[in-house]
Amino acid sequence: MSGTEKHDHEIVVIGAGIIGISIAAFLAEAGHKILVIDRSGICEETSSGNAAALAFSDILPLASKGVLAKLPGWLLDPLGPFTIRPSYLPKLVPWLYRFWRASGEGPQANSLLAQAAMMQLAETEMLSLMERAGVSSMLREDGSLELYESEAELKAAQPGWDAREKAGIAYWHIRGKELAEYQPGLSSRFIVGSFVPDWRTVSDPKLLGQALWAYAERAGARFMRGKVESLAASEGKTAIRLADGRMISADKLVVAAGAWSHHLARQCGDAIPLETERGYNTTLPVDSFDLKRQLIFGGHGFVMTPLETGIRVGGAVEFGGLDLAPNFARSQAMLKTAAKFLPGLKTEGGRQWMGYRPSLPDSLPAIGRAKDLPNVFYAFGHGHLGLTQSAATGRLIRDLLTGQTPAIDLKPFNPQRF
Repeated sequence: MSGTEKHDHEIVVIGAGIIGISIAAFLAEAGHKILVIDRSGICEETSSGNAAALAFSDILPLASKGVLAKLPGWLLDPLGPFTIRPSYLPKLVPWLYRFWRASGEGPQANSLLAQAAMMQLAETEMLSLMERAGVSSMLREDGSLELYESEAELKAAQPGWDAREKAGIAYWHIRGKELAEYQPGLSSRFIVGSFVPDWRTVSDPKLLGQALWAYAERAGARFMRGKVESLAASEGKTAIRLADGRMISADKLVVAAGAWSHHLARQCGDAIPLETERGYNTTLPVDSFDLKRQLIFGGHGFVMTPLETGIRVGGAVEFGGLDLAPNFARSQAMLKTAAKFLPGLKTEGGRQWMGYRPSLPDSLPAIGRAKDLPNVFYAFGHGHLGLTQSAATGRLIRDLLTGQTPAIDLKPFNPQRF
């Protein structure tokens, strides 16, 4: 395919991260002809470096996790859990206002209910997809352990645990010597932990994404490398222009381009307030520590995950958009703190990484039709939960494109809700 020659396709998916891969798998299974376009490759960007959690119990919107109360102190620390690049603050103000509005009692309760429904679907669909794809061996069911340095810190977090319990999510608190049984070598500064037995992780998110793509490819999905430059209506279809001049025509189009999706949505008549939470991590060699399960240091904004490919130390939130250079001092700061929390941790030989989490103010993704191009559908804005909600999103997009009743109510995820 070269020049301005035009090629027709049934369904085109823009984005080969875990969301686009899952959509392709569901649609290819249903017998549809799928072309996935991505500028880099299969699971090469943000989806490759996440914390590997299938966080089905993480139903609390970001604005409800005590973030607003902690925000002033965090913003004073450029290497803290939640920071804003000073040069980016003016651009971020409208998003922060919506984020504040989403923290109100009513909006927060609505987001929690929608997220709980999404997570129930996500768990069912992901476990089923992994089984159909023959990759269930990549699933780890060790639970997670969230750690606190005081009873007061746990008390502040308790409303969130109460909300999870109300949603049917099992957990229990552990103290004293029992903490050492769940994670040997933990610093004595942690006096209590919350264990979620049904929390799952995967052996490596990039390898899982590539394995799910191999399954989609066996079902007939195809991949094309290219950067999408513009979208437009054309004779009842959607015309896609790539940066190198190639033209593609799609009967139906799905925008699943992560943190870049709002640029394409704007061409379809939708001004969607998508922002970029830049996340950092360091992946240490496998023998750096005997980590039993994912550890969550909520008060410090990062997690540690045992992977097939190493020990991943990462998280935190930095608002800085898509263009500013990475600040890998953030990765180093998390690693230094992790060494205090696990005194035996070997911190040498790590690989640093930064990714772009596509986040909407109410912590819910945009799933639905475009305003001005009825053949275009959106599937983006999953924030920290892209891997977790990927199979559910694949199922929902399949439902929409094939005219079936969606598995859950999509009103809370309406792209035009803002």
